[in-house]
Amino acid sequence: MDRAQLADFLRARREALQPEDVGLPRGPRRRTTGLRREEVAALAGMSADYYGRIEQQRGPVPSGPILAALARALQLSPGERDHVFALGGHSAPRQGGDDSRPSPTMRRIIERFPDAPALVFTRLGETLLQTRPAVALLGDYTRFSGMSRYLVYRWFTDPAARELYPEEDHAKRGRVFTAELRAAYTADPHGRAREIVAELLRVSPEFAEVWKLHEVGVVHHLDLKRYRHAELGELELYSQLLIDPDQAQYLLVLTARPGSPSDEKLHLLSWS
Repeated sequence: MDRAQLADFLRARREALQPEDVGLPRGPRRRTTGLRREEVAALAGMSADYYGRIEQQRGPVPSGPILAALARALQLSPGERDHVFALGGHSAPRQGGDDSRPSPTMRRIIERFPDAPALVFTRLGETLLQTRPAVALLGDYTRFSGMSRYLVYRWFTDPAARELYPEEDHAKRGRVFTAELRAAYTADPHGRAREIVAELLRVSPEFAEVWKLHEVGVVHHLDLKRYRHAELGELELYSQLLIDPDQAQYLLVLTARPGSPSDEKLHLLSWS
């Protein structure tokens, strides 16, 4: 373990993060550069004294779970995470590409789309952040827990997940979501995707039939999608996908053809 390098690295990453990056209020009297030690400790689920001793090069050698918690709290990239484990004298565990927080980059970008439906999600379809119009159109995707966090699981187990799309589009949506899950499973066959596949095979005969097709690369993010809204009716929206490869996170922004009826409905959503 390299105590000095670990302390310096953690301090540098802490000072590089802003409160807004991790969903904390800045406050009117804040003078600290970056996050405070106690804020990092709270985000990592440990005492401020324990974290302070790490930065002061004191105390016991941090365990693997402690380093993993700090990596999540500081929103480290996979490379930075591996570096922290190496400095702490541990081998980094295998990454499953399923981060639980939006990266600072994605958070800053989505804040540029306050009037558009936009959301940040993981490779497994877990939504991490939504704009207000996205919630108005899609519902609050961040409220789910357990397996229901993953869109593909809800699609094959919860009929309410399909109400957003016209019935004639359901078959294609199911193929798309299954192909995305297969891509995640192929990238990390021993990670969380494996658990999702196993559970869906157990509870959904429909998923089992689609899974047997072995479809990959079903293009959908740039095509025209139809959504059904309870009050506004049908919207035809185009989607643009941005990818953060370091965090395995995706930003999806939905737009309409300017001047179209769907464009007018999007303006109404932004005020709902």
